[in-house]
Amino acid sequence: MTVIGSTRVVLSEEVRPASIRIEQGVIVDIGEGRPEVDFGDLVVMPGLVDSHVHVNEPGRSEWEGFGTATRAAAAGGTTTIVDMPLNSIPPTVSVAALSEKRAAADGKLSVDVAFWGGLIPGSEDQIGPLVDEGVCGFKSFLVDSGVDEFPLVSPQELASALPLMRDLGVPSLVHAEDPARILHLVGNPTEYGSYLETRPADGEAAAVTAVAGLARATGARVHVLHVSSADAMRAVAIGPGSLSGETCPHYLTFCAEEIEAGATPFKCAPPIRAAVHREALWGGLIDGSLSMVVSDHSPAPAEIKRLDDGNFGEAWGGIGSLQLRLPATWTGAAERQIGLMQLTRWLALEPARLAGLDDRKGSISIGMDADLVVWDPDGLTRVRGRNLEHRHPITPYEGMSLRGSVVTTILGGVTVFDGTNIGPIGGRMLRRNGRSDL
Repeated sequence: MTVIGSTRVVLSEEVRPASIRIEQGVIVDIGEGRPEVDFGDLVVMPGLVDSHVHVNEPGRSEWEGFGTATRAAAAGGTTTIVDMPLNSIPPTVSVAALSEKRAAADGKLSVDVAFWGGLIPGSEDQIGPLVDEGVCGFKSFLVDSGVDEFPLVSPQELASALPLMRDLGVPSLVHAEDPARILHLVGNPTEYGSYLETRPADGEAAAVTAVAGLARATGARVHVLHVSSADAMRAVAIGPGSLSGETCPHYLTFCAEEIEAGATPFKCAPPIRAAVHREALWGGLIDGSLSMVVSDHSPAPAEIKRLDDGNFGEAWGGIGSLQLRLPATWTGAAERQIGLMQLTRWLALEPARLAGLDDRKGSISIGMDADLVVWDPDGLTRVRGRNLEHRHPITPYEGMSLRGSVVTTILGGVTVFDGTNIGPIGGRMLRRNGRSDL
């Protein structure tokens, strides 16, 4: 038994002084007595949940792997990640592929991990079996995913699968861009503007509008991934109640006007857009049009990020930021006078709800897993890629000083990050709902 506390504990209804009693990895009481471990005025929040992480193992573990990804999560205050079905080989579109992924993860986890399934043409018959195996839902692409083994689905193919997902109670996650509006790169490929023009905001908005129509017609829970533009955010906002959307720290931090020639660590898809879009996304989070901030962690080696020649057209589109989600988001949130309750909702509660893990993750409540992040909102995180825990030291945040610093990460009542060291390897593989793990 352990009792920890501080003067600023983020509970479901307020931020207040509290002591949290932990037994066998679960929160059993929240009171006001003297804690055994007193964190003073540091903020104690529920361990963060990141529902959009590309671990890539097996098959592309040279890009990222379960060991390094979960170390980065622990160091960043994230106690649960949900792994995307690509870019691993095989992708998680069958029970057999899920078994391979779980085998690859075994014995490597510093935090808890759940899994998304994938929907590609021909995999519809695996939806039910994968749900039985505990996947949290299904991701699909309306545009080229960038890897051959995970082809896009048409809106018609998505529409045919949504009623089954609805009946099984799992969400459909969609990368929404209109393939008919994706353009070939013209001009200088080292200029960011040349890449930005290939993926226009109206193409993203058109795809979101189409997806909203499918959600309305079927009643299925549909979630739009990595919303990058004001246009797409508005399309989510006017959609049915079964439609939701997320954004990412890089869209909230950076803007196209500030990206220098050849700076391929900034390349992602959809792209980082102009500052007006950044401000609109903050507005969408504040008014509830967007429900969460997730990393879309997708690192890659220097050679395929094209650091040597700065070619945006050929560089892999993915950003490594799993460890930095809390300070990157807090930096912008604090500037806009956004408080800790809202931050907790975006970084912990809503991702847990999307993945069907909110019966045990995402809030500090009696009966929940004792997953906590202790952090200093006035501290600084000085970013050096070489000091990050994910596999490759490549990040667009290089050299920045972000507001907020993680002091301690606790998983199931056990400290897995103490500000310097990570360990032990004690993460579990989770199933959606039912408080079960493998």
